[in-house]
Amino acid sequence: MAVESTMAAKCTAEFVGTFLLIFTVGCNVLSGNAVWGGVSIASVLMVAIYALGNISGANFNPAVSLALGLSKAMGGPGLDFRTVGTYCGVQVLAGIVAALCYAVLFWDTFNLAPAEGFTFVGAGLCEILYTCMLCFVVLNVAVAKKNSPNDFYGLAIGYVIVAGAYGAGAVSGGCFNPAVAIGIDVASAGIGFGWCLAYILFEAIGAVLAVVLFKLVRPEDFDGEKTPFTDLISEFIGTFMLVLTVGLNVLGLSAAGAYSIAASLMCMIFALGDVSGAHFNPAVTVAIFCSGRCDDLIPARAAMYIGAQLLGGVAAAFTYAGIYGGRTFPLGPGQDYLWAEAFAAEVVFTFVLCYTVLCVAVSNATKSPVLFGLVIGACVTVGGNAVGAVSGGSLNPAVSFGIATSDLMGGGGLLSALVYTLAELVGAGLASGLFFVTHAVDKAKSEGDALKQEQA
Repeated sequence: MAVESTMAAKCTAEFVGTFLLIFTVGCNVLSGNAVWGGVSIASVLMVAIYALGNISGANFNPAVSLALGLSKAMGGPGLDFRTVGTYCGVQVLAGIVAALCYAVLFWDTFNLAPAEGFTFVGAGLCEILYTCMLCFVVLNVAVAKKNSPNDFYGLAIGYVIVAGAYGAGAVSGGCFNPAVAIGIDVASAGIGFGWCLAYILFEAIGAVLAVVLFKLVRPEDFDGEKTPFTDLISEFIGTFMLVLTVGLNVLGLSAAGAYSIAASLMCMIFALGDVSGAHFNPAVTVAIFCSGRCDDLIPARAAMYIGAQLLGGVAAAFTYAGIYGGRTFPLGPGQDYLWAEAFAAEVVFTFVLCYTVLCVAVSNATKSPVLFGLVIGACVTVGGNAVGAVSGGSLNPAVSFGIATSDLMGGGGLLSALVYTLAELVGAGLASGLFFVTHAVDKAKSEGDALKQEQA
């Protein structure tokens, strides 16, 4: 039986991890690291989680501690509120000390406030939604009974910061953590103080929302039973966060858009892969259905998955449009490119995505039980950078319909979404066809196992 760390050790771990996180935030901001700043902050969080997770649970964030406390209070896994209160106090103290240290190091500081041109509503939505995403991923990969322990928890949690920093960060600054907000505000008190109070409220709302969603997708962790709607809720949530991240990166002219979008996909796959399969893409659902390797994915179920994904994509698109005061962007070929070229680009890289899903998440011969989320998410990095300038790199009918539907407010139409969807479904079909050829060993093994059972 493992010996539990003392409370003093746990508090020290929480102080160290939170200090490193917020000191890294300040150093990246003050050194003007616009391209790699989000990756740097995500990486220090990931490193600290792996280093200290088995000591204190590696919360490093009062919103995360609050979410764990609420989950426990509702009968699920988590922390008791006495520990939550202690952790929150240590985290806030570490945040203030870290902020004062980076201010001394650079002999400079920066203020906490929504970005120029944005109101507290837009900034609040960003903080609520991405704090929710962060807490939701923590709950699903670190404490969910069916999905933990695992080896990907630190990667999944840390890279939520990449998902949020580049898109939402352009609106709110991308705190997602009351200790970050308080530390920044205290260190810049000479410039102005007070926004941390609003940010704490936003982030607390995000934590509460995360627990509600966690209970909806994992009722078994709360002594409930899974319903037919559980998987659909999972598909809606994952697709919503993916498409929201797409829109915020595009509208925010992100320096690392494809990587941020890939991170959002990866994190949600790790969080929900064992709930619904984490398709989050009608093309992926079609490819898996056509592969014939998932007996549970009958036509009616596949249709419901696709409906939930499309609904999630459209809801997310109107959300990012609302954050930007009604601004949208069109779906179509990039400047100097033709529709035929965009169509071909969508076919090829949707094929890459769907084929990879079939290989690492469906096939028994090549399944990757640890790195599946990273590998699938990387397909978005591949396609987004390779053909983003040609077609936008949608690779997903839920993304395509979300973009096109929200752009109706700007005078756009849905024809572009239909064309893109056709290309993406062609890519899915090609992926399924090639999978039949390269992974015939799966089918042969299944038939052999069935024959052995009959003979027995």
